[in-house]
Amino acid sequence: MNRRLIIFDFDGTLADTLGWAAGEMTRIAATYRTRDIGPDEHDRLRTLHPSEIIDALGISSWKLPLITWDMRRSMRRDIDRLKLFPGIAGALRTLSDAGADLAILSSNSERNVRSVLGSDLALLIRHYQCGVSFFGKAGKLKRLLRKTGTDPADACFIGDELRDLEAARAAGIAFGAVSWGLNSKETFERQSPVWVFTRPEEICPEGLAGCEHQGP
Repeated sequence: MNRRLIIFDFDGTLADTLGWAAGEMTRIAATYRTRDIGPDEHDRLRTLHPSEIIDALGISSWKLPLITWDMRRSMRRDIDRLKLFPGIAGALRTLSDAGADLAILSSNSERNVRSVLGSDLALLIRHYQCGVSFFGKAGKLKRLLRKTGTDPADACFIGDELRDLEAARAAGIAFGAVSWGLNSKETFERQSPVWVFTRPEEICPEGLAGCEHQGP
C-alpha cells in the first residue's frame, strides 16, 4: 500500500444509512412537496447519477440545503438505529495498523459520524471533513490534501456514488468504489477504469493496490 492518506465517504460507504434514508423520504416528500419513490424504483435509482436522483425526486436547488439539514437532524434523532456495515470496523483497524492516515469526508455532520463510529473507531480517524455541500466534495478533497500536506499521488478516496468518483478525479487522486452503497457495481463498471470493492474485507493494504493501478 503506497497511499498514505485513505479518505472515506461515510453514508453508504462505511455506514448502512441508505435504508434509513429511503424510509425518511416519504416524510420528506410530504413536508417539502417532493416526489416519493416506491420500493420498485430503488434498483433503477442505483444506476443514476446523484444529480439525476435529485431530479427524479423533484428536489429543486433551493430545497436541497433544507432537506440536507432536515435529514441530518432526523439522523441525530435515530442515531442508535444506525450501524456500520459488517466488516467495516475491521477494515479501518487493519488500515490504521498498517500505518495509513484515515480521513472521512461527508455531507453528514461530524457529530453523527462520530456517534455511528463509536468512540474507539472515531479515534482512528485523524481528519474529519464533514458538512460538505452536495456539489462540494472535489473542493473539500483538495482542501484536505493541503491541510494534511499530502501529495495527490499519496491519497485515495473510497466512496459509493458517482459524484465521489468525479470528485476524486477532479482532485487528481485514486478512487475505489464500494458495491453496497448508492450506486451499483455495474454502474461503476461502466465508468472504467474504476476499482470496485465487493466486500468490506477487501479494503485492506493488498486490496488498495487495485486503486493504485487505476488511479491518476
